[in-house]
Amino acid sequence: MKKIFLILLTFCSLLPLYSEEVTTDTLTTDTLDVESLELVPLQVADSLLEPLSLEVGSRLPRSWFDTASITDIEYRTLDWSLRWLDTTDCVSVHDTTTLPDSVYKARLQALPCVIELPYNERVRGFILRYVKRSPKQVARLMRMSEYYFPIFEDALGRYQLPYELKYVPIIESALNPMARSHAGAAGLWQFMPATGKLFGLEINSLVDERMDVVKSTEAACRFLSNMYSIYQDWNLVIAAYNCGSGNVNKAIRRAGGKRDFWSIYPYLPTETRNYVPIFIAANYAMNYGAEHGICKAPVEKTMLTDTICTTQRLHLEQVSANLGIDMEELRRLNPQYSRDILPGGNAYTLCLPAEKTGLFIEQQDSIMAYKADSLINNRRAEIDMAKITSITGGYRVNGVTYYTIKNGDTLGGIAKKFHCTVKQLKQWNGLKNDNIRAGKKLKICK
Repeated sequence: MKKIFLILLTFCSLLPLYSEEVTTDTLTTDTLDVESLELVPLQVADSLLEPLSLEVGSRLPRSWFDTASITDIEYRTLDWSLRWLDTTDCVSVHDTTTLPDSVYKARLQALPCVIELPYNERVRGFILRYVKRSPKQVARLMRMSEYYFPIFEDALGRYQLPYELKYVPIIESALNPMARSHAGAAGLWQFMPATGKLFGLEINSLVDERMDVVKSTEAACRFLSNMYSIYQDWNLVIAAYNCGSGNVNKAIRRAGGKRDFWSIYPYLPTETRNYVPIFIAANYAMNYGAEHGICKAPVEKTMLTDTICTTQRLHLEQVSANLGIDMEELRRLNPQYSRDILPGGNAYTLCLPAEKTGLFIEQQDSIMAYKADSLINNRRAEIDMAKITSITGGYRVNGVTYYTIKNGDTLGGIAKKFHCTVKQLKQWNGLKNDNIRAGKKLKICK
């Protein structure tokens, strides 16, 4: 079975280098007055968008944010996975004008959405964060969405869920399938391991399907559908996606049983209070970026990919060496294989550049045989345990019997006991004469 996707983005911008772990957390600005969002120092805003000069995976200096009174703006807003696209021309003349509240409100109301997207000062602050301070991020997300959104919409449509939920991964991972949080969440939809397994994702030492775009999207749809059956309110579902149903249930009880996000707002965790406003702002930015002079980041090249299913154990290095595909490229195409190994047994997908799939089929036997002993067959399936023989007093391991010499033993007597010759005993043990000593071991190789 094969699935074919046309990637309309710069390949390296779509799936970041496997070897560079990306860490993400949540945008939280609760201690920051909404109006002051416009006054965040430009160097702070720029630092959220430009390529990092820090070591990959390291955290940003707190001093960058303390000056803006921001409690914990971290990697989710950095958009690390998208920094490869050149967006200079796209945002060089973008409009930084702050519009009247009535314009933002009218535009949100005009969106064809099932989920309520109300406007307030908190939402306004995050809209400005996107369209005024983060135009490069929006430009890149707009371009990246051309690849990811059809996948999201296909799944959302099958589960009869609102299409606007496709913006959840924007605030979860900035559309980076390799994103990891310090809490252990991973992938586009930022599933925790237990939640991912609960909704059908395989997560083990070799495979992490939280990184699989299609399968993680299916799991997210099941999760969202399940939450809606409980709350019957999409803003509460979105809040539960962020902080868990337990925290939402506690907030509902503390609000006297009210089941409306804005009514339970004061009782939610700080992170979640901002989550729904950010979601609303993301809807605005992705739909009205052009009205703020933000265009989609340019495409540097297109790539056709093909997906093949295999039940055989396989190492990506075997594919790389035989088909001439760079290992980093293979890792970007197959981010769910955390140790470069397809476990085999069950059906696993291998994503390849489309022009290489025919070669893979033709050369499959030689690919599987390439360095198989060192790459995929280096796990012992069975071990011959040491067994002590009561008759001879020896023990046998992997076809060789070992005997501990006792006081009074002679080579002749030992040879008779093991049905061999003295000459054989000497050859097996490198003995030059008949002298032996108690406590030493002899090998009997028969």
